[in-house]
Amino acid sequence: MKNWNLLYTDVMDCLKTQLSPFLIYHHWKHTQHVLEAAEYIALQENITKKDILLIKTAALFHDAGFINGTNEGHEEESIRFAEKKLPEFGYTKKEIEIIAGMIRATIIPQQPKTKLECILADADVEYLGTDNFERIGNKLYLELKHYNPNLSLEDWNDMQINFLQSHFYHTDYCIQNRTAVKEKNLKLLIKRKN
Repeated sequence: MKNWNLLYTDVMDCLKTQLSPFLIYHHWKHTQHVLEAAEYIALQENITKKDILLIKTAALFHDAGFINGTNEGHEEESIRFAEKKLPEFGYTKKEIEIIAGMIRATIIPQQPKTKLECILADADVEYLGTDNFERIGNKLYLELKHYNPNLSLEDWNDMQINFLQSHFYHTDYCIQNRTAVKEKNLKLLIKRKN
C-alpha cells in the first residue's frame, strides 16, 4: 500500500530545507505548481487514479536532483533519489521505471514518448501559456544569472524567443488551453526586441 501523504511530506520537507536559496525558480513552490498542474491536466485527459498517483509522484521528484547542487543533468539525479526512496513507500520496480520515464520527459528539448510523459512534460512548462509567463520567466532569468553572471536581459529574451518558437505542447488539454496565450507571450517578446 502506497502512503502518498507521507511521501509528499517527506520529499517536500527535503526540498524546503535542502534546496539552495539561489534557486528562486527551481524552488519547492515550482514543484508544488507542477504537481498541481500535472494532476489537473491528467484529470482533463481522463487518466486513471492509479496513473495519476504515478504522475503526481514523478512531479514531486522531477527537480529533486537540485538538492545535490546539480544543475546540468539534475533529472538523472532526481531519478536516483526517487529510485532510492520509492521502494520504502510501496512502489514497484515497474512503477519506478514509469516515473523515471516521466522525469526524463522534462529534459529540454522535451521528447515524451507516452501519454503520462506528455502530461508531466506539459505541466513542467505549463506557465509558458499563462499570464504568469513574465513573472515566472523573470525568476528563471535571475536563477540562470547565478550560474552565468554575464547573462544579459537581451540574451535571456533571445533564449526565451528561441525556446517558445521551438516548443509545443503534447496533451490535448494544453494544446487547446495554453497554446494561444503562449503565442501571445512570444509576440510580446518579439515586439519588445524590435
